[in-house]
Amino acid sequence: MPPDLPGSPGRFDRVRILSWLVVNVVALAAAVWLVGGITVTGATQSDRVLTVVLVGVILGVITSFVKPVVTFFAFPLILVTLGIFLLVINALLLMLTGAVAGSVDLAFDVDGFGSALLGSIVISVVSWLVGAVLPETARR
Repeated sequence: MPPDLPGSPGRFDRVRILSWLVVNVVALAAAVWLVGGITVTGATQSDRVLTVVLVGVILGVITSFVKPVVTFFAFPLILVTLGIFLLVINALLLMLTGAVAGSVDLAFDVDGFGSALLGSIVISVVSWLVGAVLPETARR
């Protein structure tokens, strides 16, 4: 690999992005495996794995860009419910991820709000657990 240029993403940025992707994919795979209403279909195992990876990227992008805006506007509800409303926001973002994935012909489906709510809880817990295992340089 060429040396890192000033102002370009460095090695630690690449490690952080890769670890972010791994955390999202592992958490999403756990939700697909544990929650009956979240499904990934494909002709082969590699098709299903590729779908989970691509949906993990979509989920990460939505979480990075949409969630802060929604959280800002929902702050009063989050405050009144002592943070419980964040579960609703996460479930809605998972449903949005399913809609975006469907619009680009990825075989990922979230079957209703209940499945999305349970899936968002699984994703949050698994993300926290996997993130806790990663080295500190990957989490920064």
